[in-house]
Amino acid sequence: MKKDESILLSTEQLAQTVQLGEAISRLRLARRIRQQDAALRAGLSRPTASKIERGDPGRTLGQVIRYLGAIAPGMTLARLVEGKDPSLLALTASERRQRVRELSAEERRKLDF
Repeated sequence: MKKDESILLSTEQLAQTVQLGEAISRLRLARRIRQQDAALRAGLSRPTASKIERGDPGRTLGQVIRYLGAIAPGMTLARLVEGKDPSLLALTASERRQRVRELSAEERRKLDF
């Protein structure tokens, strides 16, 4: 019978597991890898990969590290937490909102119909 790890963790610790899962998920998306493909490479089922990305505290450290290695070979947890991976930086940049400049009088006149 599996033990529910979430009842053994504080709210802050649970938040950390969720943050780690989100970081792994963002890395996978930034690298444009399907969850199914990453799970297959790591030797995990897709539901287990999904639990890792949701920050399920019941996943083993070995599963998390194998999954991370399947997404980004050579990536360490420390480097993941730093968030300095080029693919993550590119994803973050693409998500930033662009400031919209004010239209000139001529542009407003052309749009006035």
